Amino acid sequence: MNLPNSITMSRIASIPLLIWVLSPAFPWHGSHGHVGLLGGEQEIAASILFIIASITDGLDGYFARRRGQVTTMGILLDPLADKLMVSAAFIILVSYTPQIVPPWIAIVVIGREFLVSGLRSIAASEGFTIEASEIGKLKTVIQIVSVVAAILAHRWDYWNWFGFIVGVHFIAVTAIYWMIVVSIISAVDYFVGFWKKIDHASNTHRRRRSAVLSRKQKPAQAGPEQASRIS
Repeated sequence: MNLPNSITMSRIASIPLLIWVLSPAFPWHGSHGHVGLLGGEQEIAASILFIIASITDGLDGYFARRRGQVTTMGILLDPLADKLMVSAAFIILVSYTPQIVPPWIAIVVIGREFLVSGLRSIAASEGFTIEASEIGKLKTVIQIVSVVAAILAHRWDYWNWFGFIVGVHFIAVTAIYWMIVVSIISAVDYFVGFWKKIDHASNTHRRRRSAVLSRKQKPAQAGPEQASRIS
């Protein structure tokens, strides 16, 4: 358990905490599911928690590379923590803000995460990795904005900051649908990159396999005389 892995574990530990903060029983008892605790503290606390957890997604990888502490445990836990956090957030939002995050959006987001994880697993078994593209990084940023905006839109339709009107609900809806578009494009980009790599790896593996099989001694075929004796 080094520093990067500890940061990753803290991100996993924040998931049940986020579920609790967005539950009707927050902070301890009562029903605050419609208006938020004391007029918005529930939504603000959940937003800050999700932002901090999202920041740790970049910190663990940075410290792992900077300190030379890339471990098998970190390679396993880092993507697992990301998938758990994203899946938990959108599953909660389906019940927390159903007018902004309908169930089909959660299905698309979680399905995309499973697809990319599956492609990376197959790629790893073939001996190569699929690096995160710029589209994937953009998707992550939009995803953070959309989740935070959807949480805040549960309490506020707009904010009035020193005379400037900030449409919280409009930002949430726009970010959610823009995130869906970018997620689909990112998934297609991953699949195209995977298909090119896996096709090349399969051809190489097939050539190596045929070479290995060709080294086996073939059984001697019976000649005409032996064939006549056998018959």
